[in-house]
Amino acid sequence: MNATVPIDAATGADDAAAITRGWIEDHVPVVWRRAAHDGGVDAIRRVRTRADYERWYPKFGDSGLVVPTWPPEYGGLGVDATVAHAIDRVLAPYHLGRLNPLGLNLCAPALFAHGTDAQRRRFLPPIVRNTERWCQLFSEPGAGSDLASLATRAERDGDEWVVTGQKVWTTWAHHSDFAVLLARTDPDVPKRRGITYFLLDLHQPGVEVRPLRHLTGEIDFNEVFLDRARVPGDQRVGAVGDGWRVANATLSSERQMVAGAGSGGVDRIGGSGVDHSIDLARHRGLAEAPVVRQRLATVVAEERIRAWTNARARAGRAAGRAPGPESSVGKVHSAELNQRLQVLATDLLGPDAAARDAGRADYPTALAREVHGMLRSRANTIEGGTSEVNRTIIGERVLGLPRDPDPWRDAPWREVPRS
Repeated sequence: MNATVPIDAATGADDAAAITRGWIEDHVPVVWRRAAHDGGVDAIRRVRTRADYERWYPKFGDSGLVVPTWPPEYGGLGVDATVAHAIDRVLAPYHLGRLNPLGLNLCAPALFAHGTDAQRRRFLPPIVRNTERWCQLFSEPGAGSDLASLATRAERDGDEWVVTGQKVWTTWAHHSDFAVLLARTDPDVPKRRGITYFLLDLHQPGVEVRPLRHLTGEIDFNEVFLDRARVPGDQRVGAVGDGWRVANATLSSERQMVAGAGSGGVDRIGGSGVDHSIDLARHRGLAEAPVVRQRLATVVAEERIRAWTNARARAGRAAGRAPGPESSVGKVHSAELNQRLQVLATDLLGPDAAARDAGRADYPTALAREVHGMLRSRANTIEGGTSEVNRTIIGERVLGLPRDPDPWRDAPWREVPRS
């Protein structure tokens, strides 16, 4: 049975909502629906494992409901933002999270802005269905905050490119099939003009992925070593040497993705939301303490502002506006707010924050979930672009302040000093 919903650009919001409800009845397992109605997200998690959801997810991808504003030929429905919001309101109680966020939010914006129709038709539908997972090969050991100084080389070999170099802090590379890749194709021009943007198949000789373990024990980040890995010529995005401009579509979308509530990507990286802190304060008898109430009120207000700001950004993307430097505002605020929120949750535990789960001896999972979230949130101001870099972007591109001086800005890359 074809799972694509009969919704198109001519469908009104009310009809789209009704059709979506019908699709849910036909395609979402009944035990998941009953859990959603009876107990919300916690009940759903008790009856739906991650593996269950991943096996079922291609049905969701085939429906067009994952990215309803995208054109149908790329896996969407071609509807406007109003209809998309109506669809999302119906889906929300069932917690049908979008898988493959790096494909949806990093690769796709670059393909929409700079890719060919053939590239979009080839790569976007599998992204939507989560049958091909993506990561981002940008940062390097000597090119993090100054990404434009990257040293990974791509050399033309007939109709292909041969890539050699090292990338680091690559989120989910160990689970990915493809990567968006920045590589230097001309070392004799200034650093921002000699970079090209590629789509790299990770399942090939010459690609080695080495996991990096977090302070909290998980593996999200990786090192990736490239030793003469190959990229077909038709998997170059944009013109040769124009990769820096193409990458800006990815970088702006990445900042928006990790900016939090309503952003359309990763909601909270590290810890629980503000509602958990409120419940924790009540449970521990601290909700009436003036200092605690003030701290809770502050994060509640900031969380609401964050959600509203990101909702506007999401609506802009749904209306076809590419994310710009303003996404850096959300990234800086979200990262620092989340760190404050996780510290508050840990503070509410008091001395219990130092205790381990008596039934577990392993570190760090034996720690309280609040402490685990606080430790994980330390990375928020680094991942997705450091707060320092994003503040520079805000100053220069949003506020119009003078650029930081760079004596090597117009020098050929091969002459620029590197560590």
